Amino acid sequence: MILHKYILRQIVPIFFAALLFFVLLLSLIDLFANLWKYLSYDAPLSAIGMVMLLYIPKCISYALPISLLFSIAYAFGDLYSKNELTIIFTSGIPLWNAALPVLIIGLCLSVASFFFEDTVVLPTLKAKKALSRTLLHQQATGSNSDVVVKTEEGRLVYVVDFYNDEEQSLNGLIIIERNPEGDLISIIRSRKALWNGSEWSLENPLMYHWNGDAFVASVMGESMHFVEKPDTFRRSAIDVEELPASQAQLYIQDLRRAGLPIISALTDLYKRYAFALTPLIVILLSLSLGGFFKKNVLLMSLLASLISAVIYYVAQMIFTMLAKLSYIPPFAGAWAPVFIFILIGIIMIRFART
Repeated sequence: MILHKYILRQIVPIFFAALLFFVLLLSLIDLFANLWKYLSYDAPLSAIGMVMLLYIPKCISYALPISLLFSIAYAFGDLYSKNELTIIFTSGIPLWNAALPVLIIGLCLSVASFFFEDTVVLPTLKAKKALSRTLLHQQATGSNSDVVVKTEEGRLVYVVDFYNDEEQSLNGLIIIERNPEGDLISIIRSRKALWNGSEWSLENPLMYHWNGDAFVASVMGESMHFVEKPDTFRRSAIDVEELPASQAQLYIQDLRRAGLPIISALTDLYKRYAFALTPLIVILLSLSLGGFFKKNVLLMSLLASLISAVIYYVAQMIFTMLAKLSYIPPFAGAWAPVFIFILIGIIMIRFART
């Protein structure tokens, strides 16, 4: 339809210009926030440039929604100010029909942004953080102390004084074996256990059985194998937001199997899926915002876009925090802002000036 092509021609150039502007702005903010650190460690300019380059995909992910919001609000505001949309509406074409290709683009961008985040943003962001840590001489350690891990639905409990990540050893190890009802079966003590690639090799283990009245010393059977992976005992340096969706799901399964808290990780995973609908949400908001301005369209569209984006991100942050604090379920914490703002966008379009 000629009308749809005309509207897209108004939006697309503005969108790419806004995207370039916001990506450049976010890149410069990150650069100047860390530039003095890089210079203090005499980091080469080529390495600093590589850090900026690796950060661009994440900047695109951040800038995409607000660029889309601004471009549509400005384009429709400009059409309103020139009375072109008034002519369209008086000819019997409703707003939703005129904006149909924009809504379809929003759905496509929502799907594309999810896969872009999973396949491009996460690897480059991980590489960017690793290079930045190298330039700043920061070293992360996975060693951990005072570790308690439950496995096999709580039937095995590992109590470790210190996990050494470099040599993959458990020091001061106590393994508590329980039956499905939670009753104590045995306790195994070992000064040290080493990971041999497939299981833990305990050094001079001492085993005690509970016979109902007292602990009785016994020999640990050769059939007993402890195969919990070293990652389970490592200091948690894993952020679900940095993992692809498939790996994040496996990580949450490992946490659940180990008896560790999963609410925070589950909330972040749900938020990954919910955040993908942000392009559709901002399109619904921008279609109604465009009709509010007939003067200073550029400035007012920019301000409205920034304010709307801030309100949405703050709402998302609040609901995420409530979910991680267990006040609301993780699913609600991730999806509630999406449903609320989609509803607000639909209502605003319903009462938009046409």
